[in-house]
Amino acid sequence: MPCDRSLAAAQTIPIRGDVDANLAEHICLVRAAANEQARVLVFPELSLTGYELDLAAALAFSEDDPRLTPLVESAVCHQMTLIVGAPVRLDSRLYLGAFILSPDGAVDIYTKHHLGAFPTSVSPDGIVPPPEKSVFHPGTRNPLVRFGDNAGAVAVCADSGRPSHAQAAAHRGANTYFASAFIIPSDFEADTARLQSYAATHSMAVVLANFGGSSGGLPSAGGSAIWSEQGELLVQLEDSGGGVAVAVETDSGWQAKAIMLEEPGELA
Repeated sequence: MPCDRSLAAAQTIPIRGDVDANLAEHICLVRAAANEQARVLVFPELSLTGYELDLAAALAFSEDDPRLTPLVESAVCHQMTLIVGAPVRLDSRLYLGAFILSPDGAVDIYTKHHLGAFPTSVSPDGIVPPPEKSVFHPGTRNPLVRFGDNAGAVAVCADSGRPSHAQAAAHRGANTYFASAFIIPSDFEADTARLQSYAATHSMAVVLANFGGSSGGLPSAGGSAIWSEQGELLVQLEDSGGGVAVAVETDSGWQAKAIMLEEPGELA
């Protein structure tokens, strides 16, 4: 098994519909991960816009969107693969996407396969987002993430709730599973237990990126984390706030670190 994985999860606090501000937070967290020699950094679901389904059509990204340029340049500068979430319009249809930005400047897209819906009771303010299927089309794009001698598979939130999705990733040769998510507190225990089981069952390191603050009127559980291929919890962030969780595989095992930002833009 290759021992050159250097993985990170970004925990962001999205500002509703403010792509510029969210990009600035992304760049800050990329720098924090780069300081720890991370080679792949995954962000939460819809990280560039927040989980604001009513704004998805207006804020949708194109396949070669110029708004991605700062992140593409950052990926090249730091020789890091970035997985960032955004609504994306492809062939006139709207998808819930994850852009895969490679160190060579290439851009690829994963589109969420299994669209979800939050229960109506999760928002104390009575705000209930529309079901994703009323906004997005289910996607089929599913590129592997190549880094060094490794292959990773991307999952966006509800995708990782399907055991068949993780099983298919392992069958395709993935030794790492990147879960870009928005997990609310009531779902967190079950969802993280499921991700941990995928790690142990399929011998895949698993990286979870979740929001560190509310989005779309819904609370987030935070707790972005990384598990080893044996299912060992290597590192986990706090339940609120921004930061990065990093785990580096070495010949002597995994080394992990949690970095929480005290203030937005602290490392900018």
